[in-house]
Amino acid sequence: MKTYTGMLRIRFAAGMQYRAAALGGLVTQFFWGGFEILLYAALYQNGAPQSITFAQLTSYTWLRQAFLALLFSLFFDADIFASIEQGGLAYELCRPADLYALWFSRTAAGRLSNAVLRCGPILIVAALLPAPYGLMLPPSLAAFAAFVLSLALSWLVGVANCMLVYVICCHTLSPRGVRRIATSVVSFFSGEMIPIPFFPPVMRNVLIYLPFGAGANMPLRVYSGNIAGTEALTGIALQVFWLVALVLLGHLLLGRVLRRVQLQGG
Repeated sequence: MKTYTGMLRIRFAAGMQYRAAALGGLVTQFFWGGFEILLYAALYQNGAPQSITFAQLTSYTWLRQAFLALLFSLFFDADIFASIEQGGLAYELCRPADLYALWFSRTAAGRLSNAVLRCGPILIVAALLPAPYGLMLPPSLAAFAAFVLSLALSWLVGVANCMLVYVICCHTLSPRGVRRIATSVVSFFSGEMIPIPFFPPVMRNVLIYLPFGAGANMPLRVYSGNIAGTEALTGIALQVFWLVALVLLGHLLLGRVLRRVQLQGG
């Protein structure tokens, strides 16, 4: 365990060095969040779904921008893809450690460091904006506690999804195609592009029980009050289930890959 926690600390410290890149991303995310909110404001003025209020949606949007790196599907570890594509996987296998746990800790640390660098300023500025365009407080302390737990689970579920993409890429000559397809599918169905409350009721009721609903959708809706009480507890339980299921599946598939490793590059 010390090996993997040590890897997490090292990768986290390395990620914290990219402050200039984080600043550029922070500015982009702040203005993109403002653009989305104005777009939704025009939508609500001309009729909007009753499944989420505009105030809840603004909090959803600001939190989505603040924790973009922590929750969303496009944040992979580029070094892992490079090791698969260029043959560096051979060196990874020489280490006396579980490859799945190493990759998991590296990806988790990279996401966490990016989020830590960006989330603070976005949350502060969003909280200072006038209602209903700013970030509102959660409905209760219980809702905030549920949000924190759900946020941590979403972070880990996102990393587990990344692990499946890494494993699939071990069978390809280039990870680009698999990466783009996985990012597009997950970002659409998990509410990263369009919030799940905007989906048709039948589709929405299906997605919340799939791994997609266990991602960014859950903590953002819990914080805003769009999901509360028993529904929030059920959603968190589903996140735990999918985290365990995805980790077991990824570990199993990676084990099958490593039984007969085909390396490229050199």
